[in-house]
Amino acid sequence: MIGNYLKTAIRFQSRNKTFTFINIAGLALGTLCCLYIMLYVMDQFSYDKHHRNAKNIYRITCTYRSKAKDLLQQVGTTAAPAAPLMKQDFGEVEQYTRVVPFAGIDQHLLDYKGKTLYEKDAFYVDSTFFDVFTYHFVKGSPAKVLDEPNTAVLLKSTADKLFGNEDPIGKSFTMENAYDNKITYTVKGVVDESLGKSHFHANIFITMNSGSVGGYMMHADTWTSNTYASSYVKLRPDANVASLEERLPAFLNRYAGEQLAKAALEERLSLQPITSVHTQPGYLGIVLSEPVNPAFLRVLVVIAILIQVVACINFMNLSTARASRRAKEVGVRKVMGAGRRDLVRQFLGESFLITLISVLIAIPLLIIALPLLNHITQSEVSVAMLQSTKVIGLLAALIVLTGLIAGSYPAFYLSAFQSIRIMKGNFTNHISASGIRRGLVVFQFVLAIVLISGIVVIYSQLNYIKNKDLGFEKDQRLVFSFYSPDAVGRVPAFMNDLSQLAEVKSVSNASKYLGNSLYFRNAFFLQGQKEADQRGTDYIISDENFVKANGIKVISGRDFVHTDSAKVLINESYAKSLGLNVHNAVGTMLYDVQSRQAEIVGVLKDFNYGTLHKPVESFVLWKRGMHADPWPTVIVSTSATSYKALLDKIETIWHKNMPGVPFSYAFLDDMVGKQYEAEISMSRIIDSFTIMAILISCMGLFGLAAFSAEQRSKEIGIRKVLGASVPSITQLLSKDFMRLIGIAFVIAIPIAWWAMSKWLEAFAYRISLSWWMFAIAGIISFIIAMLTVSFQSVKAALVNPVKSLRSE
Repeated sequence: MIGNYLKTAIRFQSRNKTFTFINIAGLALGTLCCLYIMLYVMDQFSYDKHHRNAKNIYRITCTYRSKAKDLLQQVGTTAAPAAPLMKQDFGEVEQYTRVVPFAGIDQHLLDYKGKTLYEKDAFYVDSTFFDVFTYHFVKGSPAKVLDEPNTAVLLKSTADKLFGNEDPIGKSFTMENAYDNKITYTVKGVVDESLGKSHFHANIFITMNSGSVGGYMMHADTWTSNTYASSYVKLRPDANVASLEERLPAFLNRYAGEQLAKAALEERLSLQPITSVHTQPGYLGIVLSEPVNPAFLRVLVVIAILIQVVACINFMNLSTARASRRAKEVGVRKVMGAGRRDLVRQFLGESFLITLISVLIAIPLLIIALPLLNHITQSEVSVAMLQSTKVIGLLAALIVLTGLIAGSYPAFYLSAFQSIRIMKGNFTNHISASGIRRGLVVFQFVLAIVLISGIVVIYSQLNYIKNKDLGFEKDQRLVFSFYSPDAVGRVPAFMNDLSQLAEVKSVSNASKYLGNSLYFRNAFFLQGQKEADQRGTDYIISDENFVKANGIKVISGRDFVHTDSAKVLINESYAKSLGLNVHNAVGTMLYDVQSRQAEIVGVLKDFNYGTLHKPVESFVLWKRGMHADPWPTVIVSTSATSYKALLDKIETIWHKNMPGVPFSYAFLDDMVGKQYEAEISMSRIIDSFTIMAILISCMGLFGLAAFSAEQRSKEIGIRKVLGASVPSITQLLSKDFMRLIGIAFVIAIPIAWWAMSKWLEAFAYRISLSWWMFAIAGIISFIIAMLTVSFQSVKAALVNPVKSLRSE
């Protein structure tokens, strides 16, 4: 019986090669997209699950409320003493560890026997780090690996670059950066990330008791400043997390109550499961890596499901459209004694067969396309994931669900034919197949129009961001960064030579460039006020040329001059925060808890120094003294028409002043644009999968148009004999499909409008939705559908009527 069903299925599919190809190709493409998206989402949710006892590891997070400003902030970092004191006071805490970044340092210069290289992502960690987190040790052992001062564990890729084929264990190297001189570290271990991904990536783990910032954090007892330690605790398996969190307010009051009261702060500690850190955005402060937005992952899952449904719709439409080809087969089988259940089983079996073939085609295609797809999503989904039991189970579920969804309606539709009517040549069915087919086509194009609308809106918003006046000039600005004290010490000579170039308008030295994600932060209060009245602000330490080099406007007072020291420029927002009048703020003194003071000499017009996701916040420029040490960032304003010629000149100056230091530079507009990498990546992903959804929909529409033309071939022949032109016949065959596109457009617009409105809410500065954005989506869908249908329509209209009427 099964063999007979299989033989019949193969014969029918082989006789209808075009429709079989459309079905298999559509399902294969849909499965490829669906499977990759599922792998991508699974990969994002897999972070930190590889650690031993991962379910018992928690990150300590803080919620701060400023009594003075009634400002609530949630951060993913803590004060340095939090974790060790929790280990001391609570029996539930089995172990703790902290991760402390080199705040404000992008790169470090490593040196081993004269071999130098720049490396990112170095962290200070407690000696207990590998007791809490699980890594695969390629060399060495996790036991007490970081107990000794000035010891380090390297990521394998870093060790390979620095030591080559040498065994790095026991070898020493030096590391320096813009703020730290050379420090010698001994390698005690080499790890890789083969066990799984973590919410932070480190190339170098340095034991905390190595002095500098690490040494400070080990012994710091402050709860209101330098609170940028990422702190973790591993709880005992029988620990009651809710009970522990209930005791944290009393714990915090015991150790930090006095300091918090003095600073007019309220603080609450919480425990966040380590496995959720990567998929829970919204924490402020210094983050070790940018988390992924779970809402975006949910959107991707919906897109994956819808793409697979679109492919299934093609199968359903083409199967029911060609039902008359199988009606006599159904009639004969019923006359021979086959029941409806037998026929349903047969047609579902055929559906599962085609689905299985599609999946078997999709998997090797996915493997081939994996590098391209990973490039689009900026991720590292690996082929090895296909071997996991979860993915195998996912594939099995995909085959079953796709087979059922794609085959259920055709199976029940075909099996419902009545044998007596079929034998009389009546192929009608009480089920309205044509109506359902139209509905399914409308559904496909509703999805296409919504996705195309999303592309138009996202592109418009990104273009708006790119061209918005930020309040400072980002074009024609070069940024040079320096990563060692020796190089930073040579900055004045480098700047002096740059200023001699005709194409250079202005050169400035500062602690950071605008558009950077990490600034210094401090709080100031006015004369006569208390610490509780202080107002926080981001700030950059700069020279007298910073305002001019960045094209910032001074609206009150004056710009810095060379002889200024302990002077500041504040923006409008910070003036308002301090309760100062913008035009009368000049001459006011600012004080901080470190007994420093500075005079306001000018007020800057508000400018977007941060991302456009949020409104302009408080900002200060702090003028360094005339004889203060230089800072590691140089900003150059140019009037160059040929950047190649200018960069050639600058490179010559670089090698003169920075011998042995690799020449590197960046364009400020590119650095500002990096703030929106998540949106750009999302746009790229949605663009790619929208194209796939449209392609699959068009394949189905192509098949239906071909079937419609085939069914009406004699009508077309008669019309041509009676004088109908090719355009009129093309219009006749196309108008039904175009009507369906129109209905889809009417349904899709409110859905797309709502979805894009919700997405735009994430931006403080955003475009206004306009009718033309959705009209473009409708026009594009109409043109795509028209081209798809017209090809078959024109082809049918050009057929010699003698051929189609021969049998008459």
